[in-house]
Amino acid sequence: MTFPLRLKGRARGAGRGLYDSAVSQARAEGLYAVMGAPDTVEGRFELLTLHVILLIERLRGEGDAAAASSQALFDAYVSDLDGALREMGVGDLTVGKRMRALGGAFYGRAAAYRQAFERLPDREPLAALIARTILQDVEGVDPTALADYVVRCRERSSSVETLLADGPVWPAP
Repeated sequence: MTFPLRLKGRARGAGRGLYDSAVSQARAEGLYAVMGAPDTVEGRFELLTLHVILLIERLRGEGDAAAASSQALFDAYVSDLDGALREMGVGDLTVGKRMRALGGAFYGRAAAYRQAFERLPDREPLAALIARTILQDVEGVDPTALADYVVRCRERSSSVETLLADGPVWPAP
């Protein structure tokens, strides 16, 4: 799908704002200290990916402005991951391979979260997914709190117009 240049410019700004909000929320201390998410590179990747997916899912099927903003959000996510890999010292020849792997992880997570969201209000599939992804290397942490948090994120969704103009209103972890 191609978008008019005027729409692309606005969408780029909205997408970047949404991405910055997702980054900020994925770094919320409560997700780690209260809900038990691991404060590791992998844990932070999983939480960032979750928040980006929540926004992309909210924008799905909401028209051209939402689609263009969703694409800009995804583009900002990919660009930031690329930059993070380079900062971590991953060589130029390896970055492409790692980015393909991360892209595959993103699309796999997006499909799995979509399936879990379709099963709501039954939270068990969502909790099981969180246990397999975000909490995969953490013992003794109940994924229910994070599943409840994700449901609250979905319930607090603003109208698309408000979301694109003002950004999301995230619940406290």
